Amino acid sequence: MSDRTLEELGWSPFFSEAWRDLAAEGSVPGRVIVAHSRVLRLRSAEGEFQAEVSGRLRHRARRPQDRPTVGDWVAFSPPSGSGRALVHAVLPRRTAFVRRAAGDLAVQQILAANVDTVFLVMGLDRDYNPRRIERALVLAWESGASPVVLLNKADLCEDVDGRRAEVEAAAPGVPVLVLAAREGQGLEALSPWLERGKTVALLGSSGVGKSTIVNRLLGEERQRTRAVRTSDQRGRHTTTHRELVALPAGGLLLDTPGLREIQLWASEESLAFAFGDIEALAPGCRFRDCAHDSEPGCAVRGAVETGDLGAERLASYQKLRAELRSLEMREDPLLQREERGRWRAIHKSLKHDPRHK
Repeated sequence: MSDRTLEELGWSPFFSEAWRDLAAEGSVPGRVIVAHSRVLRLRSAEGEFQAEVSGRLRHRARRPQDRPTVGDWVAFSPPSGSGRALVHAVLPRRTAFVRRAAGDLAVQQILAANVDTVFLVMGLDRDYNPRRIERALVLAWESGASPVVLLNKADLCEDVDGRRAEVEAAAPGVPVLVLAAREGQGLEALSPWLERGKTVALLGSSGVGKSTIVNRLLGEERQRTRAVRTSDQRGRHTTTHRELVALPAGGLLLDTPGLREIQLWASEESLAFAFGDIEALAPGCRFRDCAHDSEPGCAVRGAVETGDLGAERLASYQKLRAELRSLEMREDPLLQREERGRWRAIHKSLKHDPRHK
């Protein structure tokens, strides 16, 4: 990454305000461009540095989400000689794309920090699955970044318009762009989100063509690419770590390894953003807290019956909502009691409803 000013690295008034509260004497701001388990690579107005976390910060940052990750702004002391720089603090994140880490424990894993736009990439080959985009959109809205859907490999699809329309229905209000990155087609449409100082993260499963998109935007073969398996059209990881790279146009691009699974870590408010069509129907339900499952007088299920809402769309909503509720109740036993009380109230009302006698 060539020499850039702080503003070209993504510095903004938000971080200037935070810096006044966190800056230690003798420290300077820098952005994490690569993060390994013990070593970080930072970029600042003074240049590029290998760095490690100070003992004090390591003691304070006991949770994984408190440790520096790619995209973070940090306060660090440059090395006095040939050693490593020392990171003293992580500045507050303006945005953060977070998923639940694998395993039984409810632990956050931050995939990208301080991102302006999330490019959600999906292939138009056999990888195509609108339900995966719905899941990713919940996390995108939770992150605070703006989502954009990229449908890649248009050259391998016989019904591009039909699939684009299907994804637009699954992502209401979100820009949906069609690419054939290997052929260099459609990439010019990405320029509004790649302006000077703006940060974009590329997220998607293996084999969707993220590395090819990176190479095309950089104008060089920086990221190694591999063909997908012919048996199932699934890819193998070519990007092995997250890295923030500078684009010739001035933007910053954060490429990520392919995600086999996105486990949710989000709020029901973000679910509502991702499923705005269902939320618009919900006020017509008989019960204010209707889950659109088996409650009587459900306007959402009524829309499915009339064909105004797809059954798969509702099933996806219910699955994601149940996953979020399970995560919340695992963290808060009080919610478990509230959920049981909600269903008791519904059953009690039915007993006194003449239409159900």
